[in-house]
Amino acid sequence: MLKEFKKFIMRGNILDMSVGIIIGASFGKIADSLVNDILMPPIGLLLKGIDFSNIFLVIKKGIENEGPYRSLEAAKSSGAVVISFGVFINTLITFLITAVAVFLVIKAFNKMEKSFVKKEKEEKEVTEKTCPYCFSTINIKASKCPNCTSSLDK
Repeated sequence: MLKEFKKFIMRGNILDMSVGIIIGASFGKIADSLVNDILMPPIGLLLKGIDFSNIFLVIKKGIENEGPYRSLEAAKSSGAVVISFGVFINTLITFLITAVAVFLVIKAFNKMEKSFVKKEKEEKEVTEKTCPYCFSTINIKASKCPNCTSSLDK
């Protein structure tokens, strides 16, 4: 098992995967900030000052303070059990933004890869042909097949 693990770790793509995970985590923080700091304040303002991060439902009142609670933090700090709908909405929007961004990056990568493969195929020069008699592969400039000695039409 140790040898298999060493073989897995020594693969070249493990480093690529690590870099992808680190960049993905950083991108997640950027998406969080975009949602919480840029998108949600104007949306909340349009909806008469609603702060989505403070939309919650108290299931059980707190021990220290029985409410009403002005914020989610106040409810949690008093020991209340809450369902945080607003935090879920923010997380859902963050996920959607991240998914769209990843989709666009993959779409651009696939488009770039297709054009690269297309250019590579165009650049590949045809140097071989198939003998119509014995179906072996021969040089395109050959006038006789070296395998079956048939004369080839030009």
